Amino acid sequence: MNRNILILAGILGALSVAIGAFGAHGLKPLLIDNGRVETFETAVKYQFYHTLAIFGLGILMLKYPNKQFKYATFCMVLGILVFSGSLYILCLTNLTVLGAITPIGGVMFILGWIFMAMGAKKTF
Repeated sequence: MNRNILILAGILGALSVAIGAFGAHGLKPLLIDNGRVETFETAVKYQFYHTLAIFGLGILMLKYPNKQFKYATFCMVLGILVFSGSLYILCLTNLTVLGAITPIGGVMFILGWIFMAMGAKKTF
């Protein structure tokens, strides 16, 4: 399981770089036309930050496996999918209704950090 989390972090990290580069180069005219350059950058940043957190959780779980770290990982992955994913779609389509689900991803990120803290408290 912990190995899979580290593999997942590697894949998410590669996707973060690829999506960021594609946005900066291939999508730049569309993002400018839609007025969404900053929104796209926010989506990439949050994806990258939480990918690094998932990597850290995977490392922690190699030595200290506990449910809270697993829950934190799940919440952060779901946060990336919902938060960053909804922002990517918003940037590409300009469908503002998608902005309504973005905060759900933010809540998942917050829960992920809370579970990480709970796991650290339990472990250390």
